[in-house]
Amino acid sequence: MAKKILIVDDEPDLVEGLTMMLKSKGYKVVPAYDGEEAIKKVEEENPDLIILDIMMPKMDGYTFAKELKANIHMKCIPVIVVTAKEKMQEPFAIEGIKDYVVKPFEYLDLLGKIEKLLKEKEGDKR
Repeated sequence: MAKKILIVDDEPDLVEGLTMMLKSKGYKVVPAYDGEEAIKKVEEENPDLIILDIMMPKMDGYTFAKELKANIHMKCIPVIVVTAKEKMQEPFAIEGIKDYVVKPFEYLDLLGKIEKLLKEKEGDKR
């Protein structure tokens, strides 16, 4: 069964580009355009992994990550942060975020991180 990835970003072009790339690799993609929508999508869709932007309207990525990690049913979902701010790695590590990429990023770099985290998550279930 195809792994499901939630993309949370307020830039439609980025969401569309990531969606095309991930679908071409066999992933099912669920888009969300702000943190509030993303919380609902996590509850409805139960994604295997989340790609999360930081700077968003309604609820930023940091607040979303804190809410996600505070929920017992959602906290085990691996998250890759996509940010223009390289210095954000440490605060996110405190929230249990596994990895991040800095904009602009290479799709292959992000894809490698996705595959690595999904393999680790699969290993944790055994």
